[in-house]
Amino acid sequence: MKKNRPKYMQIIDAAVSVIAETGYHQAQVSRIARQAGVADGTIYLYFKNKEDILVSLFEEKMGSYIEKIEPVIAGKETAAEKLLLLINSHFRMLSEDQSLAIVTQLELRQSNKELRLKINEVLKGYLKIIDQILLEGKQNGEFSKSLDIRLARQMIFGTIDETVTTWIMNEQKYELHSLSAPVHELLLNGCGAGIAGPSAVK
Repeated sequence: MKKNRPKYMQIIDAAVSVIAETGYHQAQVSRIARQAGVADGTIYLYFKNKEDILVSLFEEKMGSYIEKIEPVIAGKETAAEKLLLLINSHFRMLSEDQSLAIVTQLELRQSNKELRLKINEVLKGYLKIIDQILLEGKQNGEFSKSLDIRLARQMIFGTIDETVTTWIMNEQKYELHSLSAPVHELLLNGCGAGIAGPSAVK
């Protein structure tokens, strides 16, 4: 499998760096190859074209994040705790890799419709985690029984996503993860966390 080949991740990491610096449309495959320390032709052993690099980049980084976060979230008792962990982990992941944050928040949004559909496919695993947290919260009484999971998922992902984008646009002048608690509180209120009573959220 190509992902197990040693140069695959070198190219992925180089692509993150180059695309963040120059923008997707200006990023040249030759420059990505040079940054990765490989010949131009080597790129095409792993990727069809630049678009394939961008999709694979997101797939690799998001897939790795999901693999790491799922077992950690599973170890938390309440849906509220799981949601806080998700928010905080998301913010920390991108604050620790600002090049990746620029690529995911800005460059992926400028791509064509076909590419965005591929990106949305990758996002499904992440959105499924949010759905599981919301369903658990409804079932155990933490969240409102009338909560629309699909709408709440959009609200949660949209809020997290926009918070990161705003941080990028403000040139990272503040600590992104410091917003985890206020964003968490806002989203809990949106999910009707207080409806089941004060003991519902531990």
